Amino acid sequence: MGLIGEVLMLPFAPVRGSAWAIRQVLQEAERIYYDPATVRAELARLEEQLEAGEISEEEFDQREDELLDRLETALHSGDTTGNGTGR
Repeated sequence: MGLIGEVLMLPFAPVRGSAWAIRQVLQEAERIYYDPATVRAELARLEEQLEAGEISEEEFDQREDELLDRLETALHSGDTTGNGTGR
């Protein structure tokens, strides 16, 4: 983009900067959400809740399926290391 284009787009700089920041936050949230170590920790907490009688067997099964789907997605993406860092 030339100098004139940059000058004309200057009023939109805060919007472009905000969009970049939102993309960065979204990428980090997805990295954490699909991190195998995070999912495994959530599975362990879920099992503890079941053993403590805090959740029913049906709720456990449903949430476990969701977590296993996340884990499968994470392992197939290959973007994470599985050690909690995702890098």
